[in-house]
Amino acid sequence: MHYPLGWLVFAMLMSTPAVSGTLVLQITGLSSEVEKSVRARLTLAQYLERDVTESRVQQLLVSGDTQIREALEPFGYYGATVTHRLESHGGQLHAEFQVDPGEPVRVTEVRVSVSDDAARIPAVARALADFVPKSGAPLRHDEYEYSKAAVSNALANAGYLSARIRDHRVAVTTATRTATIDLSWDCGLRYRFGPARFPATRFSAALLARMVPWTEGEDYSADKLFEFQRRLNNADYFATTRVLPRLAEAQDGRVPVDVELAPAKRDIYGGGIYVSTDTGAGVNLTYQRRWLNTSGHKFQAEGDYAERLQAASLGYRIPFAGAHERALTFGITYRDETTDSTQENTTKLAINETRKWPRYTRTLGIQMIGGDFEIGSEQGNSDELYAEAVLTRTVSDDPAFPHEGHSLMSALRVAPSNVISRTRFAALETRGKWIWSPGARQRLILRGNLAAMGVDDFDELPPELRFFAGGDRSIRGFDYEAIGSSNDAGDVIGGTFLGVVSTEYERYFDRKWGAAVFVDAGDAFLSDDFDWNIGAGLGARWKSPVGVVRLDVAVPVETELKKSWRVHLTIGPDL
Repeated sequence: MHYPLGWLVFAMLMSTPAVSGTLVLQITGLSSEVEKSVRARLTLAQYLERDVTESRVQQLLVSGDTQIREALEPFGYYGATVTHRLESHGGQLHAEFQVDPGEPVRVTEVRVSVSDDAARIPAVARALADFVPKSGAPLRHDEYEYSKAAVSNALANAGYLSARIRDHRVAVTTATRTATIDLSWDCGLRYRFGPARFPATRFSAALLARMVPWTEGEDYSADKLFEFQRRLNNADYFATTRVLPRLAEAQDGRVPVDVELAPAKRDIYGGGIYVSTDTGAGVNLTYQRRWLNTSGHKFQAEGDYAERLQAASLGYRIPFAGAHERALTFGITYRDETTDSTQENTTKLAINETRKWPRYTRTLGIQMIGGDFEIGSEQGNSDELYAEAVLTRTVSDDPAFPHEGHSLMSALRVAPSNVISRTRFAALETRGKWIWSPGARQRLILRGNLAAMGVDDFDELPPELRFFAGGDRSIRGFDYEAIGSSNDAGDVIGGTFLGVVSTEYERYFDRKWGAAVFVDAGDAFLSDDFDWNIGAGLGARWKSPVGVVRLDVAVPVETELKKSWRVHLTIGPDL
């Protein structure tokens, strides 16, 4: 049988294997931000690092020209020129798009409006003033959509719950590369808050009412709904809370708000075994009753039993729900502690008023401490009644393991009279810690503690009110509270001044394990008795389920005290 020559040639071509290879894609002429968006739109990009035929790539290159031009329009480029080419070598198919985006379309006029009443609300006025793109700027669709949503959100948050966009038009003239924006809202009625409706609970109506951050008839605000939700959660009475505005039930513009609550477990028990080189191995037990009565009063108890520390405390807390989350606490603490320098057996009575400020927690209180103590070869018995004011603040991106964050504590303690107190004194202390991540799996931790006091008779102060340094959370390489001024017998008696600084660098090798290098320095001293005590060392870090475990080995590198290396072990949060 004979076949025409053309059929033979066709058969040979069809039997020739198609050219294929691994795809490599390059796009030139665009900024990194725009190129990233373009790649996300390209069908061809789905074949990267895959084996694909040359004919298939040619087809996708042609459609890719159109896809690139469309992807550039949201960035204001409406007249882009796109060319492509394909080369095959070394088992790879190199596809390249050459893009000239041209000049972007620029906005020549922006008309954005809401009703006059709405425009006078500060949050809405800010959203209008911040609207972008502005006249003369490139037309960016993402900026336009973000600004449009910002105005809508500001209106809704201010109570214009039925506000709707009336006119929205972006007119682009490609010939002149110009655009105009026309955008307006029909704001409608500004809603107000109606009643907050609670289900039947075991708490008094007065307690629940104090948690509501608005009064009936006040302008509706989404921010206040979030604040209401936060107060309910922070009260710690409920396992779940939901705040539901009922827009469909609004009458005369007043929106009732329903509250759904599920009670939390009333009693909480806790405990754990711990190891610290400051106190030795020990056990900690806690008990908390979330509420005692319909007014939401709370009770808690805690006890520690360790080699060098035995302590117990009872606390009664009366919360006052409201803007500042105020609470009044009555407490009693018993403490029997032994360190290398001191031994004390004391009881403390305390009355504190705590409230939340916008950025700090403020505590004002009266403390009464009394008991026996021993410092070196000296024994004493002291009673001190003093006032205390404390400011604290903690900010972090992750409470369990912060990569960025800081904490600050400042305390002022004053015993103005020696009618009850054995001696008068005034002390100011500030303690801070800062954490920063210079790179992946790295942390730099800076720590500082400064304190000073004036006192009539330093010998009458119990160890708890004196300043000491040394230990796991102070100057590593030294025993707990082993640093301070000494008496004539050579016993460490503490100081009226304290200065401690620390620098630590951590590097993690995987998600759980890391190492650290650190230097701690400072002293606790009397007025003219400062000496540098510097400790340095290495440590291991483990992110355990109960917090970061820190095992450090440190040695004194500068001190007048006896030098020997020490192991420090601590477990718990960083801030």
